[in-house]
Amino acid sequence: MDDLERRIREHAHRIWLEEGCPSGREEAHWEMARELVAIEDGQRDATRPNPVATEGEEVIHPEPVEPAEAVEGLGDLPGRTDQSEGRDYPKRKGRRPAGRS
Repeated sequence: MDDLERRIREHAHRIWLEEGCPSGREEAHWEMARELVAIEDGQRDATRPNPVATEGEEVIHPEPVEPAEAVEGLGDLPGRTDQSEGRDYPKRKGRRPAGRS
């Protein structure tokens, strides 16, 4: 049994115990366990140092960390604050809300 399968099995067993050892939920427990292992692996991978930023030697990354197209047009679309700059909506004068006298 490899490490991945062992971890999934341990998580599935723990979930089964936490749910009170029900029968007929094996597939659901295995799927939840697979998701938990994937989350753990994703968190571990996300906290590893960036290989491009290693000190002492030049590391060539096969792809840019973020494609240039993703940042080229950032200023093209108005942001939330740009949409209403300088526009004060007129207030009604001399009229009272309905129902008040």
